[in-house]
Amino acid sequence: MPRTTLAAILLALLAAAPLRAQEDPPPDRAGIEAAEGAATDAAAAAEEPAAVADPAGRLPAPVTTRHEIAIDDEILGFEAVAGAITLVSPTGREEADIGYVAYLAETDDPGSRPVTFAVNGGPGAASAYLHLGVLGPWRLPMDGATISPSQSIALEENAETWLAFTDLVFVDPVGTGFSRLVEPDDRLRGRYLSVNGDIEAMADFVVRWLRQAGRLASPKYFIGESYGGFRGPRLAEALQTEHGAALSGMTLLSPVLDFGWWQQPDHNPLPLASLLPSFAASGMERAGDYDETLLAEAEAYAGGAFVVDHLRGLADPDAVARMTERVAGLTGLDAATVADHAGRLDMQSFARELWRGEGRIGSVYDAGITSLDPAPERPHGRAPDPVLEGMTAPLTTAMLEHYRETLGWLPERRYMLLNRGVNRAWDWGGGRGQPESVGALRRVLALDEDLRVLVVHGTADLVTPYFASTLILRQLPDFGGRVAEAAYRGGHMFYTREDSRRAFRDDARSLYGVAEDGAPDGAADD
Repeated sequence: MPRTTLAAILLALLAAAPLRAQEDPPPDRAGIEAAEGAATDAAAAAEEPAAVADPAGRLPAPVTTRHEIAIDDEILGFEAVAGAITLVSPTGREEADIGYVAYLAETDDPGSRPVTFAVNGGPGAASAYLHLGVLGPWRLPMDGATISPSQSIALEENAETWLAFTDLVFVDPVGTGFSRLVEPDDRLRGRYLSVNGDIEAMADFVVRWLRQAGRLASPKYFIGESYGGFRGPRLAEALQTEHGAALSGMTLLSPVLDFGWWQQPDHNPLPLASLLPSFAASGMERAGDYDETLLAEAEAYAGGAFVVDHLRGLADPDAVARMTERVAGLTGLDAATVADHAGRLDMQSFARELWRGEGRIGSVYDAGITSLDPAPERPHGRAPDPVLEGMTAPLTTAMLEHYRETLGWLPERRYMLLNRGVNRAWDWGGGRGQPESVGALRRVLALDEDLRVLVVHGTADLVTPYFASTLILRQLPDFGGRVAEAAYRGGHMFYTREDSRRAFRDDARSLYGVAEDGAPDGAADD
């Protein structure tokens, strides 16, 4: 698929340039790319080599430090290893230095302890979101109705860290974090910044880390967020069939399972049907009256009568009136506003209209998190996203300080939390097909009858709405109940909320076969 046809989706998937307020009305999804692309393509192209290479030199040798944290009134001792693994071509050419941070619990039998590889999305996003947001032994608090770029970067011990039941390896793909190509050329850039080349590099990294750490016998897991969730099934298939290091399970967090699902014309009801339950959840978050029953009603309507009336079209005024009334009732938006859109709201319009009366703008990543509207007098406008841009400064600074103070490993090069150059240079492949991971998910589950998968979302996420994954997964065979779904209050990074983070941790324990007390499921009490 040509890159331009995906750009509107990618602008919302972590690695796009910040959105600036402007006077002109926002164009449609394809038009957004055209408006921004004309102004930034030349700059992005100029940045591309610098985005994946660094003339300052190679990454330093790994550094190992020892630490302790308290979890459930018990002390957990562990090692932290910060370093890089160099990926090498079949001819022996050193191609890429891939930075990572590994946390390894002290145990007499490391070979029996699970190890989980964690990666974020974009493409072009570093793993800091998962690292300091939810999984690692330390966490950067970012809960609340707003996120301040100038907030404190002090980390706190993470009571919900997954290190309690699995070792963790946070991976930064090429062009993110400190990871770079060694001696880049067009061929290397084209391979590493592509759907298939990225998966091959990830698989190569996983196997090399397992070999170097002596952990080939360990149960192996994966967690990917957003585009990282898209990576998951494809990585699992590559490890199963090409590298001989199969996964035991994987967690797909706020994933995009099928880009083709979203790349639809405006008259196709599927994207809007997928969004409607998240609109309802966001409206309830704003009203402070969250109701699971109402959310279930929104799901039933979105998967039924909404689609029928949508397909009746604008020429049927009764269908439009029914849609308007029902959508307004479910979302809490003013009926006149919904009528202006004929019941067909897009995520940007919804996030703005939901909070317009209070002079604020909601985030498309979590419509319950807002910032001040820089131009409330304008009928349309675009502004920095309250979540994505709000997190960038504190998360970047906190990660750098964590490298320096705690891990003792801080390369002399720029740390890339979000890399627009990688995102714009990404090669999505040619032909008529659209990028999807559903086929790979089917195949890996069919081949390995022990493989288990957990798919999780936040209900107020408009970028990767949970109901889209639900509708897609309904089309798969049962696979013995080995694919579990969970949706938590919050958005794309629902884990900023304590209750959701705890519920997620508990669901993950089930995936790993670990009981609430930390023992394997079915273990007898002493």
